[in-house]
Amino acid sequence: MPASLKGILAMCLGVLCLAIGDAISKWLGEVHSPLQIIFFRTLVSLPLIAALAHFGGGLRKLRTRRPGVHLLRGLIYTGTMGCFVLGLTLLPLAEATAIAFVAPLFVTLLSVPLLGERIEGPVLAASLVGFVGVLIVVRPGGEAFHPGSLVMVGAALFYALTMLTSRRWGGTEHLWAMVFYMTLVPFVITGALLPWVWQSPHPWHWLGFLGAGLFGVGATAFITLAFRYAPAAIAAPFDYTAMLWAVFLGWWFWGEMPDPWVFLGSALIIGSGLAIAYREGRTTLKRRPTA
Repeated sequence: MPASLKGILAMCLGVLCLAIGDAISKWLGEVHSPLQIIFFRTLVSLPLIAALAHFGGGLRKLRTRRPGVHLLRGLIYTGTMGCFVLGLTLLPLAEATAIAFVAPLFVTLLSVPLLGERIEGPVLAASLVGFVGVLIVVRPGGEAFHPGSLVMVGAALFYALTMLTSRRWGGTEHLWAMVFYMTLVPFVITGALLPWVWQSPHPWHWLGFLGAGLFGVGATAFITLAFRYAPAAIAAPFDYTAMLWAVFLGWWFWGEMPDPWVFLGSALIIGSGLAIAYREGRTTLKRRPTA
């Protein structure tokens, strides 16, 4: 099997794991606080991440000389998870997923002031189209507007900041160290707050907590493999298959069916993301021979 095809397959599997994990978190959120969901999700994830680090080169990969950087990333990621899980409990699954797709657009725009990068005209235009799509999905001021939409926009913003810190310090820190400490911080924070939000889980909920953690780590592993096998310009666009799974899972478990405006806004967001990926992919290919 060609390496690029392996990368595409790994990305699709990773996205499927993410979608299932999100659906489980939404189900758990009907009873439990987002803090409790995040605690158990990270509790399951941490030993699995450590095991992956062990088999990927040894636990020495978790050593770091930048604890402050990891603390900052962990705090940002705590905001990401908190807003995202809360948003899942407030919005239909497909609508929440559509709004979350704005994260790459935030990455593109924020890379200018935070990383000193430049944005080409076509990329800026595509980003603006994507934000029009977000406005169509969110519809601020309209009857269909839900405050949960702003919570999900906040999750996308926090996630973009997480990705920008990865770009800023990823070259000096090992991948598994970045993932491990990013997961450790929300585990500690939610663990400290857990006594104030604790709800005794139903036996089925224990399986849900376990499943959410397992699928979260599975998503991380598959997406990491995807970018190892295939260039980002080829693998990244398949992240948008999450919308298909979100529509299916939302309909199957909750009877949710997005209205036409959500589909229209999603099409604009996804189209802008694909345009940016295509443009950056062409730039990368042009620069590769002389890099």
